[in-house]
Amino acid sequence: MARRDPTLPGSDGASATSGAARDAVAVQQALFGGVQWGAAFFGWLSATGLAVLLVALVSAADVALGLTEGASAGEMGLGGAVALLVVLFLSYLAGGYVAGRMARFTGMRQGLAVWLVGLVVVLLVSGAATMLGSEYNVLARLQLPRIPVGEGTATTAGLVTLAAAAATALARSTLRW
Repeated sequence: MARRDPTLPGSDGASATSGAARDAVAVQQALFGGVQWGAAFFGWLSATGLAVLLVALVSAADVALGLTEGASAGEMGLGGAVALLVVLFLSYLAGGYVAGRMARFTGMRQGLAVWLVGLVVVLLVSGAATMLGSEYNVLARLQLPRIPVGEGTATTAGLVTLAAAAATALARSTLRW
């Protein structure tokens, strides 16, 4: 599809190409273009909020419809991984869109910045959890039942899901419509 320059009517009734409008957009892009980390943070915040809401909706639908009744642990794990990827896809779609609209000129860079902010937050929280150790591990005190899957299998599946989640979030936050 060919791009047309905006035209303004000339004084003699003919149309003239507006170089001033193009120059004004170029000046605005030079002033306001680039990565805006505030917009990226709010894009990440939007993505995280939507992910929380979508996970709650998926969990409620699973309980209400009984989708996992009688399913094996492997089937539930695969279904959970697919649901997680769909939720991340949709939430980072929204987060990248929010950051791109706030930044106006650099949508793809803003989407990448949203993903980078999410990655930095995950690394900081993981580092804090590692440094604090088991003293603040609330899940260990709950004495939840063990899942019927070996730890090696769970670790491998978790790492594959983690890599797929990171790739999905990166791809969706940076791709354009």
